[in-house]
Amino acid sequence: AGSAAAFAPSSMMKTSSTSLKAAEDLVGALPPVGFFDPLGFAEKADENTMKRYREAELTHGRVSMLAVIGFLVGEKVEGSSFLFDASIKGPAISHLGQVPEGFWAILLIAIGATEQFRAEKGWVDPSEVPVDQPGLLKSDYVPGDLGFDPLGLKPEDPEEFMIMQTKELQNGRLAMLAAAGFLAQ
Repeated sequence: AGSAAAFAPSSMMKTSSTSLKAAEDLVGALPPVGFFDPLGFAEKADENTMKRYREAELTHGRVSMLAVIGFLVGEKVEGSSFLFDASIKGPAISHLGQVPEGFWAILLIAIGATEQFRAEKGWVDPSEVPVDQPGLLKSDYVPGDLGFDPLGLKPEDPEEFMIMQTKELQNGRLAMLAAAGFLAQ
C-alpha cells in the first residue's frame, strides 16, 4: 500500500507534516488542482523554507512577465523604436546581443539596486542569522510584498489582497511557461 500512495491524489494521502499544512495555507491554490506539489518539496520544507520558495516563485514570475512583454514589444517595434537609434534588427531572441555595451552597465546597476532593496526589506541581516538557517526571511515579511505600490493598487481588505496575490501568482506561472516557450522556440 505504501508504494501505491505515490500515485494517489494528494487529498487521499495522509501526512502529519506541519510544513505541508503551512504550504497548503499559502495563497495561489485554485480548483480543480488545489495545492500543486508533484515533487513533494512542501513535505520536506519548514515554514521558513516555504516562504523562501514563495518569494522565489513570485520573483521569477515577475521577471518572466517582464520578459514576455519584452519579447512581444521587441518583435512589434523592430527597427522603428527610438531606443538604440532603431539599430536593433531581427527576431527578439537576438536583440540582447545587439544592445550597446553602456546599456549593460545601467542594467546591472538597476538590477543590483533592486535586489539590494529586496534583500533589506525581506531578509534577516546575515550577521544575525543562525548558521543552520541561511537565507532566513524576516518573520513579519509577506513574500513578494516590498511596499512598492505607486499606483495604489494593493487592496486594504486582507481577503481581496489574497485574491490579488493569487492572480499575480497565476499570471507569473503562465509567464514563466510563455518565456520558456519563447526561449525554446
